[in-house]
Amino acid sequence: MAGTEFLKTAQGRQIAYHRHAGAGPTLVFLGGLKSDMQGTKALHLEAWALGRGLGFLRFDYSGHGESSGSFEAGCIGDWHQDSLAAISELTTGPLLIVGSSMGGWQALLLARAIPERICGMVTIAAAPDFTEDGYWQSFSAAQKSALESQGYVEMPSDYMEPFRISKRLIEDGRDHLVLRAPLDLPFPVRCLQGTADTAVSTETALRLLQHASGADIRLTLVKDADHRFSDETCLALIEASVAELL
Repeated sequence: MAGTEFLKTAQGRQIAYHRHAGAGPTLVFLGGLKSDMQGTKALHLEAWALGRGLGFLRFDYSGHGESSGSFEAGCIGDWHQDSLAAISELTTGPLLIVGSSMGGWQALLLARAIPERICGMVTIAAAPDFTEDGYWQSFSAAQKSALESQGYVEMPSDYMEPFRISKRLIEDGRDHLVLRAPLDLPFPVRCLQGTADTAVSTETALRLLQHASGADIRLTLVKDADHRFSDETCLALIEASVAELL
């Protein structure tokens, strides 16, 4: 497999990516918070796409994986800029977007920014508005005070090492919320969600389903699947969802 390449964005960030030419639409994988393009789902979907001669793109947001910058300095808006840059510079024609966790939020932001290029979307444990509805609303008074005084709070995680959530991430997230205003998804959408997910609840998945408008939006709940959504059954369901939209 070809080595990692890098794209310099208009903001001066170096975005690491793997791209493969092929038939359209191009599959674009958007990873989650503090994840990278070497994850199980990204690599599995890449191999699946290449086996069918499809175009494929995966990349690391700034502050993630091999890309430049620090995670703590980034925010939803920066990673949206990274996604737009990678797509505009590295792909042509129609796109099928696959977004995991925060990547699901990023996918929905792309639906607002470039709906004319998207022909389908698959979300996996999508986490729209999590900075507000997940972090901020769950913070204690002490955490909110720490966020204001020192600019960050330390967060534990079931899926990664403890990490810092910055004041900038929270404040910028408010400028990119997608569940507070009309959200039109004028293309087929398949939302996948595990019932044992401790990072994103089934209530979030149902809220997205109810909030978004579109003629062909479906939600599939998988009993006992967790946030990783990467066992054989879940990977097969991702494949089937993409294949259906293709």
